[in-house]
Amino acid sequence: MNSKLINTVRWKFIYAFLLSGILTAVILYGGSKVGQTILEAQTYPDYSIPAQGIRWLVNNIGSVPLMIVVGVLGFVLFFFLFSRKVMRVLDEITAGIQEVAKGELSHRIEVKTSDEFGVVAASINQMAEQLQLSLQEERNAVAAKNDLITGISHDLRTPLTSILGFLEYIEKDRYQDEIEMRYYVSIAYEKSLTLRKLIDDLFEYTRVSGGSLPLSLQALNLNSFLMQLAEEFAPMLEDAGMTYKIIGGQDPLWIQAAPGELVRAYENLFSNAIRYGSQGKRMEIGLAIEGKEAVVRISNYGDPIPAQDLPHLFDRFYRVDKSRSRDTGGTGLGLAIAKSMIELHRGSIVAYSENGRTDFVTRFPVTAASPSNYSEEKN
Repeated sequence: MNSKLINTVRWKFIYAFLLSGILTAVILYGGSKVGQTILEAQTYPDYSIPAQGIRWLVNNIGSVPLMIVVGVLGFVLFFFLFSRKVMRVLDEITAGIQEVAKGELSHRIEVKTSDEFGVVAASINQMAEQLQLSLQEERNAVAAKNDLITGISHDLRTPLTSILGFLEYIEKDRYQDEIEMRYYVSIAYEKSLTLRKLIDDLFEYTRVSGGSLPLSLQALNLNSFLMQLAEEFAPMLEDAGMTYKIIGGQDPLWIQAAPGELVRAYENLFSNAIRYGSQGKRMEIGLAIEGKEAVVRISNYGDPIPAQDLPHLFDRFYRVDKSRSRDTGGTGLGLAIAKSMIELHRGSIVAYSENGRTDFVTRFPVTAASPSNYSEEKN
């Protein structure tokens, strides 16, 4: 017989029932022999009070009813003793369920057996753990929502306050001449553009991070995709006094992607490299295949990012220090949008910064391209 089947609550109760019955039968058999010996005796010593009591019970109640009563009581006593361990486990499970029902989700039931009760105890512990995790995730979501609202309020209020302040100067004729008025209008216009970019980034981040962005995937060669994008950024690089260099890329890197959406991620990475890497005068784009992954490295040179800030670079509204603040044109959402967009494409992104070089490394699972796509790319 299967050992797992034997080690079940059902069989444990069967064992308790059988053992109780056997021991009860032994007790009744032994008792009947003792009673028969006492009844057959002709004389009884004066001190033999138990024997006289047994004789009285048999004569007044009868041997059969007496054996039935003793048998029932003995069977109940033995069954209770043999099933006590199982019932103790059941009591512990019941107490554990009551603790979880009270909200003590950190409470765990000790799994002492491998039978059904052990499975139930383990399942309750798993359920409590999942509930605890869900509750913690809900609390984190509420905290994240509050942080997002706080960040949005702060970042929207800053340019809006400037816009309202300069418009108030114009409304109340506090300017000296038309030149000063145009200066105020120019500043208000620039702040309006900043405000619009922030709102656009917020909308994009919400759309991407919420998972509501549908992707129409197709075979995409990252080599030509990034080369074309780098050419489009040539004017911005020139304005920043920078050049770009592509390393690798001899072999096509085919992935499944939605070009219109993926370009948003790399636009943010390129813009980030230009904004914070102008000191190093160049941006590098590394292309390679590592195992079954297409690897893209976007590098810029300049002041390194402190190690303690690297894990938070992709957090919304996170800025390292004053050199990476809104004064440099960032909204604090670009890298968060890039990370969410890349993850939507089943990719990953990580940042490294040391020895005056900062790398943003993205990885995607490679896919085989159709011969037609490859021939078109070669042409």
